[in-house]
Amino acid sequence: MKEVKALIRPSKLESVLEALQRIKDLPGCIVSRVQGYGRSSGRGTDSPLEPAEFAKLELVVNERMVPKVLNAIVENSRTGNPGDGKVFLIECADAVWIRTGKSGKAAL
Repeated sequence: MKEVKALIRPSKLESVLEALQRIKDLPGCIVSRVQGYGRSSGRGTDSPLEPAEFAKLELVVNERMVPKVLNAIVENSRTGNPGDGKVFLIECADAVWIRTGKSGKAAL
C-alpha cells in the first residue's frame, strides 16, 4: 500500500477530483485546505514569508493504482507555472478499518 499526498492549487481541485473519481475502485480521498510556501513562490530574498493557499489531497491505495492516481493528479493540476505543487509517495505499513476491524489491503 502507498500513501499519496498532493499539494495543488485550489483552482485545480475540481478537475483533479473528477479525474480521481474516474479511477475504478479508488477507495477515497481526503481533501484539506492548507497554507504554506515553497522555494518557487516568486518572492524575492528580502520579501516576508506569506503563505499561499493550497488544496491537500491524501489517499491510500494499492500499489497497482499508484500510476493512475499519480497521472490523474499531475495531469489535471499542472499549469506549468511556479506554485503548481508537489506529490509525495509514502510507503504505508498497514491500515485498519475501524468499523469492520479489517486490516491491510482489505481495509481499503
